[in-house]
Amino acid sequence: MKFGRYLEKQEEENEVYRGRYVDYRKLKTMLKMLAEVAGGTVAGNRHPVTSLTFTDNPTGGYSQSPSAYFEGRNITENDFFREVDGEISRVQAFVESTLGNLVERLNKLKGAIDAWEENGKEKGKAEKLATEATALGEEFLAVEKFVNVNYTALSKILKKHDKLLPATPCRQFYMSRVHHSDWISSNYSNIFVDLSRIHSKLRNDESGVENTDAKQDFVRTTRKYWVRAEDVSAVKHIVLQHLPVFQAWKGGDGMDAQLVNSVYLDNSRLELYHGRIDKRPGAIAVRFRWYGSSAPKTVFVERKTHRDSWTGEASVKERFTLDESQVVPFLIGQYGLDDHAEAMRNAGKKEEDIDNMRQLFSEVRQQIDSKQLGPTLRTQYMRTAFQIPFDATVRISLDTNLTMVSENCGYAGRVTDRWCRDPKVSVMRDEITHFPHAILEVKLSLKEGQDAPIWVQELLNSGMAFEVHKFSKFIHGCATLLPDLVQSVPYWMDDLSLRESILASAPEDPKLKSPPNEVKEAADIAPEISSAAIEHGNHNGGVLKSFYNAVVNKLPPSSTELTHPLLSEDPQTDLANTGGTYVPHGGRRRRGCCNIFGAGGPEKPLPRKVPMRVEPKTFFANERTFLSWLHMAVTIGSISSALVALASQSDADEASSRMIDIVALCLLPISIFFCVYAMYTFHWRAEKIRRREDGNYDDRRGPLVLAGTLAVALSAIMIMTMFQIRST
Repeated sequence: MKFGRYLEKQEEENEVYRGRYVDYRKLKTMLKMLAEVAGGTVAGNRHPVTSLTFTDNPTGGYSQSPSAYFEGRNITENDFFREVDGEISRVQAFVESTLGNLVERLNKLKGAIDAWEENGKEKGKAEKLATEATALGEEFLAVEKFVNVNYTALSKILKKHDKLLPATPCRQFYMSRVHHSDWISSNYSNIFVDLSRIHSKLRNDESGVENTDAKQDFVRTTRKYWVRAEDVSAVKHIVLQHLPVFQAWKGGDGMDAQLVNSVYLDNSRLELYHGRIDKRPGAIAVRFRWYGSSAPKTVFVERKTHRDSWTGEASVKERFTLDESQVVPFLIGQYGLDDHAEAMRNAGKKEEDIDNMRQLFSEVRQQIDSKQLGPTLRTQYMRTAFQIPFDATVRISLDTNLTMVSENCGYAGRVTDRWCRDPKVSVMRDEITHFPHAILEVKLSLKEGQDAPIWVQELLNSGMAFEVHKFSKFIHGCATLLPDLVQSVPYWMDDLSLRESILASAPEDPKLKSPPNEVKEAADIAPEISSAAIEHGNHNGGVLKSFYNAVVNKLPPSSTELTHPLLSEDPQTDLANTGGTYVPHGGRRRRGCCNIFGAGGPEKPLPRKVPMRVEPKTFFANERTFLSWLHMAVTIGSISSALVALASQSDADEASSRMIDIVALCLLPISIFFCVYAMYTFHWRAEKIRRREDGNYDDRRGPLVLAGTLAVALSAIMIMTMFQIRST
């Protein structure tokens, strides 16, 4: 469906917004008429300078050309621009009026909730108030859709203008101005915060007990999903009807999200990265995390440890806190366990909390020293958390505006005065990447036999969330920004929806960049952007997009066709649009014995890893398959051996004995072939399981070859038997 028809359909279906949309048809008609008389160009200013003593001829004069006759008057390109400005102003006024009315009704609803609480919380009244709150949320989503449709209409009509009248391109200027207009860039998340509190009061949510231990452990199951940007508000609205927005921070002007920064540690071999992507038992991730846009004061030192669930153990996240001034001494070994224990005592912590912290502190410090870990990657995003306070039974978080930046502070022994990137150091294009989707995490801490709430299942089946098994911000950031250090990459790197963001961070020359912790000269063509701008501008997502556009505009024409060394030639998935699952490229994967017959294709430069759990039953299943093939081989071999013995001891004539020998000789090689194939596929699958490689574990051609060979042999035996019977 063409966009013009889609816009008309929206007006037909939404009576409230009828006549309020951008007049796309009128603007399109004006453009076509101007393009006809202009012949693809528009004359520029006739004067290279201006004068304050003369102007253009009055309206109707011929100094403004070319002009087209439209709706009873002559129009020029300036009239088109004035019409666009008028449409923008009209839509903006309607949006601001509608949202103002919605906020006013929300305030009245908040007053009604207070009165309901004072009057004894009548159940029948609660249902009516909940319905009204849900309706307000749905109206807000309708306004957001109205804004998005009009934004798209303006983008398309301005793109058409630049195509039809290329002499005066205007799309980039107009869209930049529109994007920063109040009706586009204003943050109305406080509406969702208020609706969340209303639903929480109506549900009578009860807060849990806060965990104040210095060492905090989290044991839970986590599943991660991608959410398209246009579906973020809808997902929020569904969740807030069942869980309140959890605001652990103070202030924030009532907004629903908080800035989260995490600096991940690794070494020059990316040892932790490869351990996490391979899901090795005991693989760890160590990071420093702080919250808020201001300079960090309290830093959480967190360690995530992977454990295979079939062993009866669950993966766990542990953490303790440090003051910001203690982080560098901790990294270089000058701040020890005794120092931290004394600091905790001075802060009034209990001895029990100090004892709980000791083991984790010592282990993390030992791992930093033995593995020579140092700051490698920073992730930054706005997190909206939904949770009944201090009740971790069901916790949902939604991370938006995800940004990843490579760090350059040196490794363990070489860290000097900083543990995260200096804001004064410029961030180059290939040191930063912007993830295009929001990340939805569903974390459950359920008792044995307890099922997830029905509404959670309905949300995940709504078509707005697409599961990405074991997605990791740390793994994605390292694979995108450090392509010269990784030995394998995650399977989602080949997704079509990520391609543009990955290419935007591609190295600018064929030679891959040096490790991130070594000094690197800045490229002349790349603009600069400070970390402070990222931290304070990331909340609306505009900084990174403007940064990328500036980079592309400064590059020479031949350099705009960027390629990333880790991207495959063809995208393998489009999870965010199709919800499909990962399937490796058929011509590039190894298919067991197919390679013996020359059917295999070239291998990818780096293997794609699908994080998966390997349990003992997987190896046992491989053994059972091996034994099944051997059983068939032994059966055929036993028949052929019995026939040979029968022929040597039989009193039959020479022709019959020869026939029995032929049958046995036909079956015996097939039996040996079955044995060889069984051994080969057993070792092939065992190796793939051990390495946890991606792709299918079935061999689609080997069984066909074996079955075909057996069928040919049996057919030959049948034909020879028929000839023998006929001859006798």
